[in-house]
Amino acid sequence: MPAPAKDLLVVVLSLILNSRIVVDSFSLTMATTSPSCRFVTNKMCPFAQKAWIALEAANANYKLEQVSLYGPGGKPDWFWKLNPKGEVPILVIDDSVVLADSDLILDEIGRVLDSSTSSPSPSNLVAPNSDDPKELHNTVQAFRECLREFLPIGKQAVLGGDKKKMWTKLQELDSLIKGPFVAGDQLTVADCAGFPFLWRIDNEFGDWEDHGCNNIPVWLKHCSQQPAFAKSIQRSWWWWW
Repeated sequence: MPAPAKDLLVVVLSLILNSRIVVDSFSLTMATTSPSCRFVTNKMCPFAQKAWIALEAANANYKLEQVSLYGPGGKPDWFWKLNPKGEVPILVIDDSVVLADSDLILDEIGRVLDSSTSSPSPSNLVAPNSDDPKELHNTVQAFRECLREFLPIGKQAVLGGDKKKMWTKLQELDSLIKGPFVAGDQLTVADCAGFPFLWRIDNEFGDWEDHGCNNIPVWLKHCSQQPAFAKSIQRSWWWWW
């Protein structure tokens, strides 16, 4: 992204998210007067779901707009103009800044929130009370990187491939969860990023303890009880392919 556009993005997101932050172990609450924010999504998509969870957890001021990605009518022209790749999610800020990637949305929300705290981390959803910001940052980064490695492995397993390899990678993810959230008591973008995908694995397989994963089912249950996560859970859903 060119520097001027990046600077504009930081300013606008700061206006959305730079209010006084009140934190507890469940959520982030911010009171602010925000610019117009449009979140274009499909609620069945896990990539869109993780961005939705982050927006809810950050209490961002946004309007959700669903778009049908399949069907005889095809995707509308306005959607293609926002994202020529034809993918969700898309976050449009004041009809001028367009973020068309779920990880970018998470990273920017986390970075802007962190800019109002003493934490140097670019990837936390919120970490103002962390005793060790560096350790928290490393935990979040390690989990997200492991999750990225898991996605193609999980796809192969669900489609009939090597399930042993899937469970090995899930055990690695499991070992990174400190509880009750990934990084401990604080909700971070790691939780937002991981929940949609591991929730789907839970629905498909579910026998975590039999495969040496004791932390993931407890974490999933805890996240499911938080409003930002519960709001995003759908009866009908897609995989990530």
